[in-house]
Amino acid sequence: MDLHKKHGIKLSLSGLIITLGIVYGDIGTSPLYTFKAITGGLSVLKPEYIYGAVSLVIWTLTILTTIKYVTFTLKADNKGEGGIFSLFALIRRRVPKAYLLAIIGGSALLADGIITPAITVTTAVEGLKVVDPVLPVIPIVIGIITVLFMMQQFGTKILGRSFGPIMLGWFLMLAILGGIQVMHHPAIIKSLNPYYGYVLLRDYPGAIILMGAVFLATTGAEALYSDMGHVGAKNIRYSWIFVKVTLILNYMGQGAWVLEHPDTFKSVPSIFYSLMPSWFIIPGIIISTAAAVIASQALISGSFTLISEATSLRFWPRQRLRYPSDIKGQVYVPSINWMLWAFCLFVVIYFKSSTNMEAMYGLAITITMLSTTFLMSMWLRIKKVNPAFILIFMAVFLTIEGTFFVANVTKFVHGGWFSVLMALIFITVMYVWFNGRKIKNSFLMFVKIKPYISLLHDISLDKTIPKYATHLVYITRANNVDEIESKIAYSIVNKQPKRADVYWFLHVDILDEPDTFEYKVTTFDQGKIYKVDLRLGFKVKPKVEIYFRQVIDDMVKNNEVDIISRYQSLRNHDIMGDFKYVFIDRVVNNDHDFTPHQKFVMQIYNMVRVMSIPDWKGLGMDTSNVYVDRIPLNVDLKYSRMMRRCGTEDRTRDAER
Repeated sequence: MDLHKKHGIKLSLSGLIITLGIVYGDIGTSPLYTFKAITGGLSVLKPEYIYGAVSLVIWTLTILTTIKYVTFTLKADNKGEGGIFSLFALIRRRVPKAYLLAIIGGSALLADGIITPAITVTTAVEGLKVVDPVLPVIPIVIGIITVLFMMQQFGTKILGRSFGPIMLGWFLMLAILGGIQVMHHPAIIKSLNPYYGYVLLRDYPGAIILMGAVFLATTGAEALYSDMGHVGAKNIRYSWIFVKVTLILNYMGQGAWVLEHPDTFKSVPSIFYSLMPSWFIIPGIIISTAAAVIASQALISGSFTLISEATSLRFWPRQRLRYPSDIKGQVYVPSINWMLWAFCLFVVIYFKSSTNMEAMYGLAITITMLSTTFLMSMWLRIKKVNPAFILIFMAVFLTIEGTFFVANVTKFVHGGWFSVLMALIFITVMYVWFNGRKIKNSFLMFVKIKPYISLLHDISLDKTIPKYATHLVYITRANNVDEIESKIAYSIVNKQPKRADVYWFLHVDILDEPDTFEYKVTTFDQGKIYKVDLRLGFKVKPKVEIYFRQVIDDMVKNNEVDIISRYQSLRNHDIMGDFKYVFIDRVVNNDHDFTPHQKFVMQIYNMVRVMSIPDWKGLGMDTSNVYVDRIPLNVDLKYSRMMRRCGTEDRTRDAER
């Protein structure tokens, strides 16, 4: 069976239109600001510069977007899912250290999610200056962005249906506006020849700065891969043909317009809006703003999905997730939503214009692209692709993306610092959270359940111990079906004996595959001790209590367990017994001999922890049935040095007397 039939939207005309609304918002709105950035530093216009610049844009779209992402990267699908975290999930068992690349690339992509809404909406609204040069743009932009983020909590099911048709109209508008200008200056067709781009890079003194502007044309390429799970690879591949043609026509049209207006192109508010006849300015601004909002929506939704996947991969503290609609994969993360909103407003208010924002745009996404290239090379090696091909793949794309990275580094002091700062903040959180959990997990000790069966059975029957619950459910991290953490045994037996009629050990295994939804039950003492392993894909909604209840129902139907209350008065009326869930909170003490690196990580980890909701909330548990048992990490530690008892000889002599 083809993957696109099982995952995403089936290849069809309607699927292609939906893909336009979901995938191409970012790269599709690049014509709003890219050419303005390309011509921004020109003092003297030379036709060769325009031909070369348009050629560089065309071949950047071809090499990076078409060849790297559409042709090759879309093949690296994780059961139909795409994106840098899905790519990492494919290789993490073979290359565990690759988590650093995934963290860096994912963090840079989140930083891009902050910048895109600000620059796209601002650029679109700035078209109003063509109508009224003194019109205040910033308040309008702030209003649009605020409404956009407020809408996230309600989902985009209704509005989402219009995204595809609106973007179809947008791309047709790009093609028509550009095509008309190409007819006025047909010589611009020469820019299809990559030789003009080569000559410009060879002869133009500011070529490296120019490349930073050219890169803006392909900043949304990573979204093609990230959104594969929503629409399917085939819909992306076929729709990209149409999208690429319209983009090239528009870029050529803007180049043609500049060549036709060599004396005025520097003074116009927007080259993009200058392509429009005066009667179409207002409708064009409305369509452009709608496209900018859709592009922003795509990046915001993508950020939610990214955080959801990062949480599943233990890169990010648990967040409260909501699912505002039944659209596949749509998730809403309230804390991230308002964080993005605050940062977007800062960008708009601080940088004030799209021209200033262009300087910070592009640097973060080049980091993501470089990370994806490295991860792709690892995936290709795992797939046993010819090493010569992998070497060529790496050489070509690292050279191109490395050049763009250097070009964008030149923007650092002019605004690029902000995207780097945001990426560093996200990298720090992910690195500390991932490694902090690893440090805590290094103190985990697992024990076999079998030696405790008799003891737990006796505790269950010991009426001198106060009854703790009818069904006592411990959440365990033990992957092996016959093991639990030693701290669970300590909690039940040593800390405070906990008598229950039935003991359950519940293990939740988040898999690299996105949609797995299954369970396994292991019986250790019929009617007394069970272990349940839930195997969930990383995109399955975390509703563990509901899933556990489903397991219980299945077991009751199969006469495997009795869940009726053991209190006789309640049992006479077939009342279901009570369930109590226990989470072990492993407390970090101050007496551990951590290395300096571990001390640093754990100090930051404890600060970052305030961002996280408790594990039981993250797993969708009912608060009234949950107890958190706080147990020090060092309960299981062996003594590294034995103390010598002093005064032994004196006491021996006294005893002899």
